[in-house]
Amino acid sequence: MANTENTSIQEQDLRALEVRVEELIRACAHLKDENKTLRAEVEHLSAERDRLVETNATARARVESMISRLKTIEAEP
Repeated sequence: MANTENTSIQEQDLRALEVRVEELIRACAHLKDENKTLRAEVEHLSAERDRLVETNATARARVESMISRLKTIEAEP
């Protein structure tokens, strides 16, 4: 009788472990997908940041050029 109870407990433990391993596998797959999505988003945002930095530099150069021209005009007699 005790042997049957031990076997039943072992089977329950084994099933519980199996369920937990399956949950962990699903969680791992979910995290892998989320990581892939986040990496793609980081790449996209980095490219957008680079584009905005370049746009900002271009705008700054144009404004500085306009200021320089205005100063030149003001300095003319």
